Amino acid sequence: MAKRLRLTFLGAPLLAIALAAMAAPAAAAAPIRIGFGLALTGSLAANGKMALLGMQIWRDDINKKGGLLGRPVEFVVYDDQSNPANVPGIYTKLLDVDKVDLVVSGYGTNMIAPAMPVVIQHNRTFLSLFGLAVNAQFHYPRYFTITPTGPDAPIAVTKPFFEVAAAQNPKPKTLAIVAADAEYPRAASAGVREDAKTFGLQIVYDKTYPPTTTDYTPILQAVKAAHPDAVFVASYPLDTVGIVRAANEVGLDTKIFGGGMVGLQTTSIKTELGPLLNGIVNYDFWLPAPTMRFPGVMDFLKKYRARAKKEGVDPLGYYLGPWGYTYMQVLGEAVAGCQCLDQNKLADYLRGHTFKTVMGDIKFGPDGELSQPRALMVQFQHVKGNDLDEFRGGKNPIIVWPKRYQDGKVIYPYTAARS
Repeated sequence: MAKRLRLTFLGAPLLAIALAAMAAPAAAAAPIRIGFGLALTGSLAANGKMALLGMQIWRDDINKKGGLLGRPVEFVVYDDQSNPANVPGIYTKLLDVDKVDLVVSGYGTNMIAPAMPVVIQHNRTFLSLFGLAVNAQFHYPRYFTITPTGPDAPIAVTKPFFEVAAAQNPKPKTLAIVAADAEYPRAASAGVREDAKTFGLQIVYDKTYPPTTTDYTPILQAVKAAHPDAVFVASYPLDTVGIVRAANEVGLDTKIFGGGMVGLQTTSIKTELGPLLNGIVNYDFWLPAPTMRFPGVMDFLKKYRARAKKEGVDPLGYYLGPWGYTYMQVLGEAVAGCQCLDQNKLADYLRGHTFKTVMGDIKFGPDGELSQPRALMVQFQHVKGNDLDEFRGGKNPIIVWPKRYQDGKVIYPYTAARS
């Protein structure tokens, strides 16, 4: 298999990586070029690199089979540096200068939202990866998201936390909301406020913090002073680490803690925090528990792990590895299904079909969200150290919601799980 690595620069220090893997039988055909920005440096890089490896494994698999439409697949990737301000320029270059055949999003709500106006202006079909309710403000008919939430995205990613809480005895009665002042946390917080009404919780603390925050101790002290029974946090990876450390430092006394913290799905953060994670109930989107071993996913993980160390990415890859592969599976099946790169026909095919993937069946609903929610609630329990083996094989955290995937019971309250 021939591989080509091309490095270019986009005005500012934006590293562009065009990665190609061409199957020999299709070598004479012009490649189908798929363009996207992705966090390869900055605060979201651990997740961005995990997703990219999953996507690359799909690309290599499909090229071994002869590519798509008899043509090899090539990626054109620009590092968005985890900075939303870089995203519009990246997608303008992909579409106007590189003239890629297809565009997909980078990872995360904050990076997807600023790409939308550029994509809409160019009338392109657009698949996104882990974007929370991005299309709620656009209602763009050619948008589709590989995000395990469902049609009511803000509620779907937050409501499970309250479902778990409501099943405990005694039920929480008061709630604190802690959120970063950014796209995803704002959307999640809106869902949490609706959840509070649904589950009859009184909100006793509801504040955002600037993305530049580095000291979270005063925030957690203020939360502790409010004496909430439940604490829901919507944060990004670096914030999450600081918040978990601060919660342990101040001795947060609450019944249930967690909810929407990005980063606790990433192996490097799990091993960094170790026993400090005990008791946290948080969202996740997939774990290799026996209840979630969909056809093909364990074979994918073998390929992922064989490459992860060499490529310097998350060694387990549970969070975004399989979803990155699924992301490209769906796009590839749509291209093969409509036998075209026509943007209208491609969108029609995505809208009207069910896709078989390593994450199970995928079907899209209103505004391009998944037709059914797929979010999990998990809890970290009995973590004793910071070794990788604490988290290998899906033994920690355990899935506590929904029942069809559950493989353990909640330790309640949070303070009991920490002891």
